[in-house]
Amino acid sequence: MQLTFLLPAVIILLFYASACIVHFYRHRNNLRAIKEAIDKGDLWDGARRAIAVMWDAHGWVWHGYEVEGLDNIPSEGPALLIYYHGAIPLDYYYLLAKVILFKKRLIQAVGDRFLFSIPGWKLMMEVFHVFPGTIPTCVDVLKKGELLSIAPGGVREAQFGDNTYRLIWGNRIGFAKVALDAKVPIIPIFTVNIRESFRSLGIGQWLFLKIYEQTRLPLVPIYGGFPVKLKTIIGKPIAYDSSLSAQEIADKTATIVEQMIHENQRIPGSITLAIMDRFRKKLDKFSRKKT
Repeated sequence: MQLTFLLPAVIILLFYASACIVHFYRHRNNLRAIKEAIDKGDLWDGARRAIAVMWDAHGWVWHGYEVEGLDNIPSEGPALLIYYHGAIPLDYYYLLAKVILFKKRLIQAVGDRFLFSIPGWKLMMEVFHVFPGTIPTCVDVLKKGELLSIAPGGVREAQFGDNTYRLIWGNRIGFAKVALDAKVPIIPIFTVNIRESFRSLGIGQWLFLKIYEQTRLPLVPIYGGFPVKLKTIIGKPIAYDSSLSAQEIADKTATIVEQMIHENQRIPGSITLAIMDRFRKKLDKFSRKKT
């Protein structure tokens, strides 16, 4: 039981280590040097890379993290990344690290407003260009040629999703309106076993749902940190099509993500089997060596 609560604490420590790095970079030089760096647009590159290395190492060591289809994320130009939201979106942090290190690009992100009220996180959100997001602000980011990520299920999917991996997107079609207005492709993303790394407590969800509807606060307890295999699948871009409505684009994207889940994810998800996935190759190699 103690281990169950210790492992999420490791993730919290990684977050605060990330926050410490950006605060260090803010104060490492005098104000003139900082201003010059801001004008050149390279002030935070070192901080982001240092944080990316840390998260990439954690993903490799603890989850044997892999990415399939990284080439589907363009090396230049805009794209809207749409992904399934786990209880804790570890997969997004790992993917962000990969893109920073290997594509030399930053993925900007739409995040819930509560993230900005967590002590010590506000600057980190600014450094990684995480913002609450409206349709106009998202369109503006994409028209500047940037990458942008959105999880249509958001906090609701994070809290109330389970190991059946059912999408909880409701009638949210804002992301489709963004893609339509910005005339950009949508890149669907799903991570195998993300619900087995951390899970939301299933007991009393009706009460937590009622509280969430009134407060919009993520209060459902989370447990986990299990060393399961995580593999992010990046699908082929869904090309911009002006003949489709926002609702049709949203439905098409949801269908593709559901297909990715069906083709790659064991349902219902199993923590035990997901841990076995993590070590299966090593066990197979060991068995062949023994024989």
